[in-house]
Amino acid sequence: MGFWRRDEPLHERLAREGGIGERPPHDSRPRWGEVGIHGIHRQREWDTVATVEAPGLRGDAVHFCALPDGTLVVDEDVADGALVPLAEAVEAAVAAPYRAEGVRRDEQVWAVGARRIEVRELPGTIADELELVEDGQVTIGRRLDGDLYEVEVSPL
Repeated sequence: MGFWRRDEPLHERLAREGGIGERPPHDSRPRWGEVGIHGIHRQREWDTVATVEAPGLRGDAVHFCALPDGTLVVDEDVADGALVPLAEAVEAAVAAPYRAEGVRRDEQVWAVGARRIEVRELPGTIADELELVEDGQVTIGRRLDGDLYEVEVSPL
């Protein structure tokens, strides 16, 4: 052995002298388990889903919110009373306030999904959208009607 030459790298000699053996080779096989790929499941999009006949409803899709007092706020131009069948189907499982989306399935049948929302009154607010970051949380508010906002709070 030469004066400055080592037969094995220092980190290997120290590991051997410290009683640490060789690492097993990396297992690159997929970890699917018996029933498929494991992991975090996708967050549920709807609290309820229903199909309903709505003969007076035009278009292929409709988006609406039910306010705490039961008033329906609609994003599209919809005839009065045309949303009632969709709202009644949703409200069999979810109480207001909620956000819903209806999609035409055939001439008179619609699929409608709804999820609960949190609504807050923010009097004197001018903006249609608000965002507040505080104490490790993000709060986003979207105007529904007048001083009422849909509010979502999520961690940073």
